[in-house]
Amino acid sequence: MAESFVSPTLYFQKTGHKNTEAVMEHASKRARELGLKKVLIASNTGFTTEVALKYFDLKEFTIINVTHVTGFSEPDHQEMPEEVRARLESRGIEVLTAGHAFGGVGRGIRQKLGAFQVDEIMAYTLRMLGQGVKVGVEMAYMAADRGIVRTDEDVLTIAGTARGADTAMVIKPANSHRSLELKVREIIAKPWSP
Repeated sequence: MAESFVSPTLYFQKTGHKNTEAVMEHASKRARELGLKKVLIASNTGFTTEVALKYFDLKEFTIINVTHVTGFSEPDHQEMPEEVRARLESRGIEVLTAGHAFGGVGRGIRQKLGAFQVDEIMAYTLRMLGQGVKVGVEMAYMAADRGIVRTDEDVLTIAGTARGADTAMVIKPANSHRSLELKVREIIAKPWSP
């Protein structure tokens, strides 16, 4: 890579799913320029991943759909319906459902005892840049902990605010127990005002 370079960031006036197609188009071009091979996509319904398939050829990219942890919205409930998971997996997409790097034990302690933990402080700090930035970093930890991305190879993360996608980043993943080794290499797209 050159000593310095210019890479345009796509900014959105508003957050949300209406930005999904634009994120996918811009991020897929940049991923090809950088030679990235793995794409982490935050999606609980499969919608965002289905849109991504128009822009990311599965012969060229490995797509990993990251869902909320089971029990996120209510005890024992998984937000991604089994038929959606089966459909994605039948197309060769890995669906990752795992404990949230920023919302597991620490969140439980805060909810019960009212004391914030380091992981939630990190999450709130990242949200200053936008919800999708926080989710992108979190997915990189989760996927590295699961062993489906390497910590020495950059990945593309695509996430958003509530539904759809409005944020894309290039990230060098790290395992959660080595959290400060993760590097956000490039912000490809994000809302102007998170």
